[in-house]
Amino acid sequence: MKSVPRRAQMRLWTLPPMLLACAACVSAPPIVAAPSACSRLLPDEWREGVPGAALPAGQSLADWMIFGDAQTGQLDKSNDRYRAAVGIVERCEERDRQAVKASRSRLFGVF
Repeated sequence: MKSVPRRAQMRLWTLPPMLLACAACVSAPPIVAAPSACSRLLPDEWREGVPGAALPAGQSLADWMIFGDAQTGQLDKSNDRYRAAVGIVERCEERDRQAVKASRSRLFGVF
């Protein structure tokens, strides 16, 4: 008969650690980051792209060389815009990741 009260006491002593374990799992609310509009940081005129150079009116070799040089300049503009756009979006996404990471609570300033 002495073992029955000990079992009851043992069950009561297992309850607090289980409650603490459950509380540790559900104590922090989930962090939901709103989708940011990094693409809004890009200028609107970039949506239309870079127009090509105008075709030469004459048939001389010099006219076509000028056209080729102008077309290469337009391609350089287009490539610069692409690199700038990718860089802007990457920095925006990294900023958002850092904000979410910083908003998570830390246990004793360590975890």
